[in-house]
Amino acid sequence: VQLVESGGGLVQPGGSLRLSCAASGFTFSMYNMNWHRQAPGKERELVAAIGRAGGSRNYVDSVKGRFTISRDNAKKTVYLQMNSLKPEDTAVYYCNTVVGGMDYWGKGTLLTVSS
Repeated sequence: VQLVESGGGLVQPGGSLRLSCAASGFTFSMYNMNWHRQAPGKERELVAAIGRAGGSRNYVDSVKGRFTISRDNAKKTVYLQMNSLKPEDTAVYYCNTVVGGMDYWGKGTLLTVSS
C-alpha cells in the first residue's frame, strides 16, 4: 500500500487549494479513505472521510461548509478541496486508509495559510 499526497503550499487567508492523494498497492475502490491533519504542537485529527463509492462523506466541525472530500476510483485518487482557508488550517495533511486491519499513511503535504 502506498499513499502519496500532493498539492500543499502557501495560501493567503480566504484562499483555496486542492490536495490530492494517489493510492497504489490495493484495490482502491473497496476502501474508505480519510484525510487527517496535524498542526504544529497539536495532535493529529481526522478532517474528512469518504466511503468506497463516494456517497458517504463526513467532516470535522471546523471544516464543514469549507472543505469537500471526493474520490476518483478510476484514477485511484482522493481529493480534498479546501476553500475559505484560515490560518488555523495550517498543518501537515495526511492521506490514510485501513487495509486488512492495518493503518496506512502517506508522508503528508504541508499547507500554510498566511498573509
